[in-house]
Amino acid sequence: MLFSSVIFIFYFLPIFLLGYYLSGWRTGTLLLGSVIFYVWGEGVYIVLLGALIIVNYLGTAAIGRTQSDPRRRSALIALVALDLAVLAYFKYAQFLAANLNQVLPGAPFPEINHDLPLGISFFTFQLISYAFDVYRRQVPAERGLDKFAVYILMFPHLIAGPIVRFAAIRDELHANRRKTAQLGLGVQYFIVGLCQKVLIANTLAPVADFAFGAAPGSLDRLTAWTGVAAYGLQIYFDFCGYSNMAIGLAFMLGFTFPKNFNYPYAAQSITEFWRRWHMSLSSWFRDYVYIPLGGNRGGLLRTVRNLLTVFLLTGLWHGAAWNFIVWGLFHGAFLMIERFGFDRVLDASPRLLRHAYAMLVVLIAWVFFRAVGLRHALSYLADMFSLSGHGTPGVAFAYLMNAQVLTAFVAGALLSFPLLPRLMDRLQAPRIGASPHLSPDLDTRNVHAIPVLTLVVGFVLSVAMLANSSLNPFLYFRF
Repeated sequence: MLFSSVIFIFYFLPIFLLGYYLSGWRTGTLLLGSVIFYVWGEGVYIVLLGALIIVNYLGTAAIGRTQSDPRRRSALIALVALDLAVLAYFKYAQFLAANLNQVLPGAPFPEINHDLPLGISFFTFQLISYAFDVYRRQVPAERGLDKFAVYILMFPHLIAGPIVRFAAIRDELHANRRKTAQLGLGVQYFIVGLCQKVLIANTLAPVADFAFGAAPGSLDRLTAWTGVAAYGLQIYFDFCGYSNMAIGLAFMLGFTFPKNFNYPYAAQSITEFWRRWHMSLSSWFRDYVYIPLGGNRGGLLRTVRNLLTVFLLTGLWHGAAWNFIVWGLFHGAFLMIERFGFDRVLDASPRLLRHAYAMLVVLIAWVFFRAVGLRHALSYLADMFSLSGHGTPGVAFAYLMNAQVLTAFVAGALLSFPLLPRLMDRLQAPRIGASPHLSPDLDTRNVHAIPVLTLVVGFVLSVAMLANSSLNPFLYFRF
């Protein structure tokens, strides 16, 4: 069940919110609603997720009450190993078996065909971060199984993030009353995310699908570049939109989720891009992989090793395929180049040139991310740079002559930069976070109050598009 679906918006969400606000046991209502939401999409895998929740609850409780450091460390290693083993089996076993069979002909590695549990990469990382935080005594082990289960199962972030640390919502889980003053802010976030997902990402999806679905060597340069630009905007507004809907739903329920995107296409380096893109994942790898490995301490070679390890894992996190690994290492290579001197060259360069460099690297990397394999990615890059492409010009123009697609391109390009917030600042538009009726932590978010009419129009257009189209993909379901 997608957030951007008629059944969720007009049936599940209203019924759930009604029960949530009228019920005296909101933790139980949220837990029940989250189970129904997950079972709707995955069915039997709720048993797996429930078992992981119970094992991690008991394991972290043991870590929390044990005083012996060696025993605590052993318990942590066992728990994290179990979580990673489950993730590895469902997500990487087939990839590993297929590659071993190619390297070792006749090797007895059977094909492993099974569905990937929805959200397994997200809830596994939350389980691991919680175990580490309890081990480091940054948070106490949660005593209530129902509250721990809600932390993992909470449907706004269950299947697509953002990756929420337990410390970020612990107090809200234990609050006697949810903060109902955040309901209006939640509705705004949800509608903005819905518009990003439906009006921009869904509209540009056919352009990207056509370009990446074409036969190798059949695209002219303009169509190839149009296709990857469409995909770059599609994946950003698809995932950013879904994250904003998740943040909005959390506000409706009285929780505050971390921001997941901060205009990444406004970055002027790859280092800056990763400070702005999928921020909850970037910070997770920083805190639980990069820093424990030593970070940038210990000399040049160790820093290189740590960076490449992080971005190898980042690529693998997104998918069990060589093109994802190359995508991750490609980004990691440019981070190393910037870390070891190229950043000074960028600092001395004009702003426009820095931005062009960052966007060129990101777009080339998206080719590896979107392609169905390495050969396809290399063929597509050859078309982009006219090394083999000999297609008939004009396909891109045919798409761009469509008013809806052209509008989505222009809107996506403009909204990829913080132009709208700056304009609203100049117009001295009111901010939601400045309201004295909201908790102080919202004041720092500096969220502008979007006019109600604009939100209504955006919502109506999004629903109309959903009703009139069967195309409503969500790219991060693949991961």
